Amino acid sequence: MESLADSKVWADYNAAQADRPVRSLCLDAMAYAGPGNGRCAIDLGCGAGKETLALLRAGWHVHAVDALPDTRERLMGITPADADGRLTIEVRAFQDLRVLPPAGLIFAGYSLPFIHPDRFGGFWAVMFTALQRPGILAVNLFGDRDSWADIAEWNFHTEAGARQLFDGLEILKLEVYDDDGQSFRGPKHWHIFDVIARKP
Repeated sequence: MESLADSKVWADYNAAQADRPVRSLCLDAMAYAGPGNGRCAIDLGCGAGKETLALLRAGWHVHAVDALPDTRERLMGITPADADGRLTIEVRAFQDLRVLPPAGLIFAGYSLPFIHPDRFGGFWAVMFTALQRPGILAVNLFGDRDSWADIAEWNFHTEAGARQLFDGLEILKLEVYDDDGQSFRGPKHWHIFDVIARKP
């Protein structure tokens, strides 16, 4: 498999995402969080910008983060004129972040698993600190039975370990997907935890 660390792989992936709907995990998180009303939401790994755009349309100020060099141009190309300066963009790898703006909603769709395990804990703490009360956190995590779990540069979790990450938060939804399926690079076994939690 061609390395997913290759920026061209991610650029091709984003192009293939152009026609997909907004991820249901993001829509559910928005429903739990309530109207944006100018509050800050963070989209980590904003990719094709589907969720960024949905958050803007729901009245959020969005801080979008992605490492791909064309992130700013891609997002500005889809941002509606009535966003009124409510979009800030940070082109940076997650593991290089030391601080995030205070936010009422943080969404990370299929992005956190690609942080090196040695850096994951530190970034999780940065993200946890940025989440305001009563903020909503919605993430996908990869489980230890995923067929990519032997890739040492990415992070994977047992269900117990995934739950432990949310100590101090109220878990509103935790769904486990453990089945064969397709990825952008071909067939694989998926083991995923979809989690929405609230900081009380």
